[in-house]
Amino acid sequence: MSTVKTGSQTLIQHHLSALRGARIGLITNPTGLDATLRPTLDLLLEAGLTVTALFGPEHGIRGDAPAGAHIASGVDPLTGIPVYSLYGPTRKPTPEMLDAVDVLLFEIQDAGARFYTYTWTLALCMEAAAELGKRLVVLDRPNPIGGEAVEGGLLQPGLETFVGLRPIPVRHGMTHGELAQWLNGRFGPACDLTVIPMEGWERSMYWEETGLPFVPPSPATNMPSMLQLYPGTCFIEGVNLSEGRGTSLPFQVFGAPWLHERAVVAELTLRCLPGVLFRPHHFTPLTSKHEGAFCRGVQIHVLDKRALRPVELGAHILDVVRQLHPEQFEWVKGSTKYWIDLVSGSARLREAIDAGASIEPVLAAWREEAAAFKAAAAPYLLYA
Repeated sequence: MSTVKTGSQTLIQHHLSALRGARIGLITNPTGLDATLRPTLDLLLEAGLTVTALFGPEHGIRGDAPAGAHIASGVDPLTGIPVYSLYGPTRKPTPEMLDAVDVLLFEIQDAGARFYTYTWTLALCMEAAAELGKRLVVLDRPNPIGGEAVEGGLLQPGLETFVGLRPIPVRHGMTHGELAQWLNGRFGPACDLTVIPMEGWERSMYWEETGLPFVPPSPATNMPSMLQLYPGTCFIEGVNLSEGRGTSLPFQVFGAPWLHERAVVAELTLRCLPGVLFRPHHFTPLTSKHEGAFCRGVQIHVLDKRALRPVELGAHILDVVRQLHPEQFEWVKGSTKYWIDLVSGSARLREAIDAGASIEPVLAAWREEAAAFKAAAAPYLLYA
C-alpha cells in the first residue's frame, strides 16, 4: 500500500517558492504532521520560511484541552512564536492577530462531520483573510471516513452555531480543501484562496487505507473506527445518555443507569441496520454525563464500514431508547435550542420521536437533501 502525501508534504516538495518572503500564520494542532510524524511547523522553519504566528482551534494548539473548554492565547514555549487562540473570547482572527501575517496556512485533520468545529475555524479564517486582504492556503488532508458517502440533512436556517455555520449535510464527504473551495464559491466575500492538494488520495479511501499514521484530531477521538460512527453517535450528546465520554470507547458505547440494555440491543438488532452489531456493555464514565455512575449500556461494533450509515444509526438509537424508556428519556437543551436540533440540522428528528411517529420520512428527506448537496458540490471536488 502506498502512502498518501498530504498537502504539507507536497508544499515542501513543490510549492515553497510561493511562500518565500511571506510572514506566515500557521493554523494547526497536533495533527499537523507529515507521514513520518514530523510537525509541519518544524518543516516550515527548517525550509527557511518565516512563521510569525500560530493559531489554535478547539482543544488548543497542543490538543490537550477538553471539548468546549475556552483556551487562552500565549507563546509557544518551543519556538517563542505567539500563539493565538481561536476558541476563546474570539473564534475569528482579529486585525491585531493578523498584523504581522501575510499568509494564513491552514492544516488540521478533519473528522468528516459537519459539527466538528475545525471546519468552522477554517471558514472564519477565510472571512478574516477576505476582509483584511490576506492570502489563505489550505494544506489538504484526507477525509478519514472517505469521500464517497454523503449523509444527513442540511443545516436549516436559524440553527447556525459553531457546530454548523453553513448548510451542509452531517456527513459531507469532502476534504477541508474541497470545503474551502465550496465556501469560497458559495459565500462571500471570497478570499485569496489556494489549496495545496494531496497526492495519492482517492475518494474511496478510509483512513486505514491511506498508509498514514493515525493521530487523534481531538481528545475523544481514540481510533479510526470511532470516526466511522461519530457522524451518528454524536446525536447521543443531545439526550441524557452517556455517549461514552470518560471511558475508553467514546462514541462507540452509550448508556445510562436506567437503560435496559438487553431490550435496546434486541430492538436495534431487529431493525437490521447495515454494517453493525450490538451487544450489552457496562461502564462507569470518569467525566461528562453520568460521571461516576454505573451505566448499563450498549457497544456498537462496526463490521462493514462501507455499508454502515452512521447518521441513520444515530437516529435509530435515539428512537429506540425513547420508545423503550419514555419516562427517563430527555432531550438536552441549551439556553434557547435543543442540542439535537443543532447537530442533526433541524427539529424534524426530535419532533418525530416525541410524537411517536416513524422516523423513516425524516430519513428519506435527509437522503434527498444529501443527494442534492453531493451533486451541487461536485464542481468543487479535487479528487476522483
